Amino acid sequence: MNTADQYLKAVYLAQRLEDGPASTGQLAEMLGVSPASVNEMIGKLESRGLVEHEKYKGARLTDDGLERAHDALQTYCIIERFLANVLEVDAFREEARTLESVIDDTVADRLDTIIDRRSECPDCFDPETDCCEYLEVEASQHGD
Repeated sequence: MNTADQYLKAVYLAQRLEDGPASTGQLAEMLGVSPASVNEMIGKLESRGLVEHEKYKGARLTDDGLERAHDALQTYCIIERFLANVLEVDAFREEARTLESVIDDTVADRLDTIIDRRSECPDCFDPETDCCEYLEVEASQHGD
């Protein structure tokens, strides 16, 4: 998953949280980057036909963007579930965020054969809690 996919994933989750367009400020906060960086990437994604951006309103995913965001979130969920449930990594969220930008589809597909991922993934990902609602971890690990 590359940086563009991380942005698409963030737009997807922000849209679900807000039930509307993703604002630059919200995306900047979610991704830990500056609003200027968000604007630059949103412009690139718009030129690729992956998002539609309306000034002062926010960004929405196109159908192609939605498909890529869905795939990106699914890859993140695979990594997160593998780290939490197979390797039992305490800081699984931090590790998953680090690894999502370097894990390719082949590795994600192979990890997916090891984990018990639900068929509704990634729609089971809850943007409010920032994790899969079915992830099998201790309650104390839910906070970062």
